[in-house]
Amino acid sequence: MNRRQFVSSSGAAVAALTGVSADRASASPGKPVLMKLGCQSAPSNEKHFAYFARYGVRNVCGYPEISEGRIYATVEELKRLRDLAGKYGISVDCAAPPHLTSSHIDKEKHPAIMLANSPERDRDIESFQNMIRNCASAGIPSIKYNMSILGVLRTGRSPGRGDATYSTWRLKDAHPQPELTRAGHVDADAAWERIAYFLDRVVPVAEEFKIRIACHPHDPGVPPEGYQGVVRVLGTVDGLKKFIAIKESPYHGLNFCQGTVSEMLKDPGKEIYDVIRYFGSRQKIFNVHFRNIRGHRDEFVEVFPDEGDINFVKAIQVYREVGYPYLLMPDHVPQAADDPGGLQSFAYCYGYIRALIQAID
Repeated sequence: MNRRQFVSSSGAAVAALTGVSADRASASPGKPVLMKLGCQSAPSNEKHFAYFARYGVRNVCGYPEISEGRIYATVEELKRLRDLAGKYGISVDCAAPPHLTSSHIDKEKHPAIMLANSPERDRDIESFQNMIRNCASAGIPSIKYNMSILGVLRTGRSPGRGDATYSTWRLKDAHPQPELTRAGHVDADAAWERIAYFLDRVVPVAEEFKIRIACHPHDPGVPPEGYQGVVRVLGTVDGLKKFIAIKESPYHGLNFCQGTVSEMLKDPGKEIYDVIRYFGSRQKIFNVHFRNIRGHRDEFVEVFPDEGDINFVKAIQVYREVGYPYLLMPDHVPQAADDPGGLQSFAYCYGYIRALIQAID
């Protein structure tokens, strides 16, 4: 088969998978492929960086080793992280602070921002501002964070292919205990006030120092009346649209968890692509958790990338279409008894994502 025949047949194959025309699939859209295979799994140490390098992961979100008693990394701590990764040919493209994580508020060591406890929340916001400044000095261009009270909600695990098990959420099986968290009742107005209070104080600093700050959606969305007394305002697409509009800035955007956003939708296999277009065309996607689900809002399992309801070939074409230039990262991989840390599952996802990137390039 000559090159022209190969390109033509490749276009037809992509068309069959995605539903676009063969001419459009085989023709270059004129945009370079800028996205990169990445990962955010911990720990950020020699052994794990060697593991990344083994499987061709050259860009990561890292976790600096921070001295006890501080919730932001110094320039020196961030440079040590960057230099350690550099020994293995890896770039630290993003960093995560030790607060504003995805943990449940009853387990969170630094809850003041999400509890609206003053003056403690001002102190913790100042720490986040310091993290922004220090990332700029250390040459790390992005920070990821969460604004969550309930953390990641799941109801158990379901059998998967082979001996794998899949993380599962079925709202009908959820019986929260206790009925309220230490946050008490948090309605939508209260939740938005806490989010806006934070953004008003950190987005100008991010803008000044040109550091992208990427917020993760609420995982998963819950009914409008809330769950454990909390309304999850970042658990709908409309909520995410409101979030990015609160403080307009090219440095304020999303850690776009494709899995979590899919969990918000009634028919994710059809709806997710236009959601990617909406946020991607506005340059509001700063990281992508590139994972798949089977199911829909209120009932789903997290599966391997090639067996869910989202067509990953079509999805990655949309990221290219909108010019997305940052990391595609696996997240929440399936588990197996002989792979307790998920390293095998992550390696499978790395190869799958790298092949997709190469295929559209």
